[in-house]
Parts: sequence; structure tokens; C-alpha cells
Amino acid sequence: MIHKIKKIVEQLSEQEAKSLLLLNLYRIQLLEETSYSESEFTEKMKKEYRELLQSSTNQKQQPYHTIHIVFGDSAAGSLKMALPNDEKVIQFSDLFSIGPVNQLHTEDGIKQRKKWLFLHINMDEQRTHTYVEDFQQTLMEISNIPEHIPIYIWTANNAHEQIAARFVLQILKENKNNVHLLNISTAFQHLWPTMIPVHTGEVGKDELKKIYKMYKIDPPLTNLLRNKLAEEWEKLAETTEVLRIWQDDQIISVPESYFDAFIIEKARYLHNKQTKPDFMKSARLIGEVLGHSNQYVGDVYFEYRVRQLILQGVFEIEGVPKAMRFYSVKLKGELS
Repeated sequence: MIHKIKKIVEQLSEQEAKSLLLLNLYRIQLLEETSYSESEFTEKMKKEYRELLQSSTNQKQQPYHTIHIVFGDSAAGSLKMALPNDEKVIQFSDLFSIGPVNQLHTEDGIKQRKKWLFLHINMDEQRTHTYVEDFQQTLMEISNIPEHIPIYIWTANNAHEQIAARFVLQILKENKNNVHLLNISTAFQHLWPTMIPVHTGEVGKDELKKIYKMYKIDPPLTNLLRNKLAEEWEKLAETTEVLRIWQDDQIISVPESYFDAFIIEKARYLHNKQTKPDFMKSARLIGEVLGHSNQYVGDVYFEYRVRQLILQGVFEIEGVPKAMRFYSVKLKGELS
């Protein structure tokens, strides 16, 4: 049950979550400052809990005339706010530019990916525990989309979303649905050419709404292009690398140490800004790297590489690396 509740909360929009929090804080204030009783408070909380569960059930049962597939929780949250209620969003809460994708369309491939993520990436314990189940549930949800319903796959010019789009097209290979690809990078080049986002998660609901309004009438993918992209997935599914970038409009597999020199360069830059080289929060370093990278591999991958550089003796550490906020680092050889 706790996992179900967590999923419901994750699917709330930012505004819905803030409204619930404000309401409950107001009730606590009433409890402390008025004659509002604890029994009334408890009863209201229980009622709210039941309504939240019922709302989630109703959403699952609601008929939809359009399905949107998006990759990442942030992108999914913004898209849900941008779309009308009768259009459904299916989200993959994963990052396809990192970790193995070898045979990911099979159960063994999913398990191997989970194992690598568990061993290398600092993930939420509950998410790690249910990773395979959640992944397979999303695959099933996509496979079972009725064939008369059009599908919009949201993507951008980065390895994560380009890989994910090809993966989904492989899943839909035998389905007869009309499938549309909405590339937000292309849309921004036409609409807002001075501010091209790296990934869909950086785009607000208003921009997503405008993009959808302008491009939803574009024709669906041809069978030829669908098959081509699905075949590109099949080639990706034979690779063994754990890091991929987007370069020259192609998905390129690179060594997992690909960003190490860039991380060291940014650490040296931050040291030079200090009065004297000293420990810096790893989150500060990772934020600097993330803010200057034109690739989307997520802060979790950069944090993994910082830990590897610690093991290699490049960085000294202060604290415990169970999450980036718990430890600091500094480059060896540049210490005061």
C-alpha cells in the first residue's frame, strides 16, 4: 500500500501538492489555536486520504482519446498540467542515456539494468526495490493501448529521449496506432530559437501547450520511418556500453569515463574561485558540471563519476558519499 500511495503523490501536479500541503497546515493551525478537535482533524485527514485514492482509481478508469508518452518525471508533471483531462500521459521514470540497455526489451535485460543501477547509482531504496515491476508495468501499459487511439511520443535532441523513443517504437512495432513524434528541440528552433532546452524536463507547461497546439496536426510517422527507428533500437540493444551521448544527430556509445576530464576541469575552476583551495560540497561541483554540459545524463551519473574519481585518488573526500549532499571533495595536489 505504501508504494501505491507514493505513486499517487508522485503523479500529483505541483499545484495539487501545494494545495494539499496548505490545507493540512491550515488544519494544524486550527487544531492548535481554536476549538477544532483532534477527532475532527483525524476525520478530515481520513476523508482526504479516501478521496485521493478514489481520484486515482477514477483516473485509471477514465476513457482517453489520445495517449502521450514522455520520459522523465519532471517532463510528465509539466505535460499533465498542459493537456486536457481526456488525454493521458504515460511516463517512463528512467534515464536511458546511462546504464546498460542491452536486450532491455526482455525481462533479463531489465534485471541486468536494475543490477547496474543498484551497484553504481544512488537511487531511492523503494524505487530500486520495485524497479523491474514498475518498468514491466509501463511496458504493458504501452503495449495495451487500443489501436484506434493516436499516440504522441515527446522527445528532444539528447541521447536519453532519442533512445527512449526508439525503444517505445520497438514496443509498438506490431501496433496499428497512428504514432506522432513531437521533438521539442525542433519546435524551439522555430518558436524560441534563442533558448533551446537540453531535454523536455526543462520545458514549462505553457511552452508544452503551445508546441502541442501547433504540431499535433502534423501527419503521423510513416511505416518506413517507424520501422527504421525500431531497427535502430535493435542495434542499440546489442551494445554493452553504459553511457551514451547525442552527437551530430546520432546516438553515440562512449566510455563511462567520458566526462571525467570535464568534471576535473570544473573542480579546478571552482578551486580557483576560492580564496584557497578547500573542500567544496559535491552538490556544488555536480551542479557546475550539469549547468555547463550540453548532454543529458543527469546529476546521478555525474555523482557516480565523482565517487569513482575519489576511488582513483583524484579527489579527497570529507563525509559519507551516500548522497551528494552528505559529502565534500577537493582535488589532490591543489591543496593549501
